[in-house]
Amino acid sequence: MDDPLVTAIPDYAHRVAVYDMDRTITRSGTYSGFLIHVARRRQQWRLLLLPLVGLAGAAWSLRLIDRSRLKAINLRLLVGKRFRRAEIAPLAESYADKVVARGLHPAALDQLAADREAGYRLLLATASFHLYVDAIARRLGIDDVLATRLDEPDGADHIHARLAGDNCYGDAKFARISDWLAANDITREAAHVRAYSDHVSDHPMLYFADEAVATTPSRGLKQLAPKMGWQVVDWRAKRGR
Repeated sequence: MDDPLVTAIPDYAHRVAVYDMDRTITRSGTYSGFLIHVARRRQQWRLLLLPLVGLAGAAWSLRLIDRSRLKAINLRLLVGKRFRRAEIAPLAESYADKVVARGLHPAALDQLAADREAGYRLLLATASFHLYVDAIARRLGIDDVLATRLDEPDGADHIHARLAGDNCYGDAKFARISDWLAANDITREAAHVRAYSDHVSDHPMLYFADEAVATTPSRGLKQLAPKMGWQVVDWRAKRGR
């Protein structure tokens, strides 16, 4: 297993460690698992709509719809067009328990602990929904979360199956990170930034970082990382020496 990154750095006013979530900290994607988790425990008849979920996926593969539309369609099919936060919140908590219990890379937990010990502010930036990501982040002791938001036109009580703003992915994710830095009065010159991701879509935030780490990288990122001088680690290895 690769040891956690413990590189000594000069003194900075701010230290920020930015982590992607799905397949970076987690062993697999969490979005589909959450939708199925909710459907099974809330309205099992919605599982009969899984073929339609497959058709939506095919439409996305053919570029007939974008990722944002795909997410909204799948949420509407498996959770509903409109639902109460109070009804979904306990299911988000139980799903977070499930992910944390058996869905994380132990090496990612080691790195989170090492960065926390080194004084880094931990920022989770993911395209998954705030709806359940916040619960996972609390369990991991992560300081701040940037995730995909859902529309709440009725206030905090009801959530609609459509995105509020951009899908927090790729360039949109990096824009969210930049906005977060500005909102927290963190200038680039005064910060040392580490970034971790498994996917080439996160190249904007990896390029921005002082230390970029390709974690168990996808094919595209595995090819790009050496060209950019980014560290490559495999977090699938089991904990232990």
